[in-house]
Amino acid sequence: MNVFIELINNKILIIAVIGWFVAQVLKTIIHLIFTKQFVPERLVGSGGMPSSHSATVCAMTTAVAMEYGVGGFEFAITIILAIIVMHDARGVRRETGIQAEIINDIVEIFTKMGHKEMSAHEKLKEFVGHTPLQVLVGGILGVIIALITYNFL
Repeated sequence: MNVFIELINNKILIIAVIGWFVAQVLKTIIHLIFTKQFVPERLVGSGGMPSSHSATVCAMTTAVAMEYGVGGFEFAITIILAIIVMHDARGVRRETGIQAEIINDIVEIFTKMGHKEMSAHEKLKEFVGHTPLQVLVGGILGVIIALITYNFL
């Protein structure tokens, strides 16, 4: 029980979770506005605007900077983690999403041509990574969330 109390009192963790949650809700709302469809998977899924990965790590890094300063190992760990996560979100994971989209299109074409062995049982996920803008907006959102919520926790 003591571990649970420590977790819910961990300001850095709570701020990071709030960053993730706000980004996921915004992502769902933005997707709804542009597609006119509510897709519940957007509440927990990857990809889209803004990047919840970026919002999470930037909220955490900002909270760590506010709590411990930028001179300690805590900030060093979180800033390196943030750089890796954000680079991966717009790099490797973005490319994976583009490849999934192309593969899904190829399977659909072959299926329409009557190639039953190519029928798509389940489409590959196309919302995997982020554009640089989505990563940037997620990062800015995370910083803003940390700056707003830090003194309330």
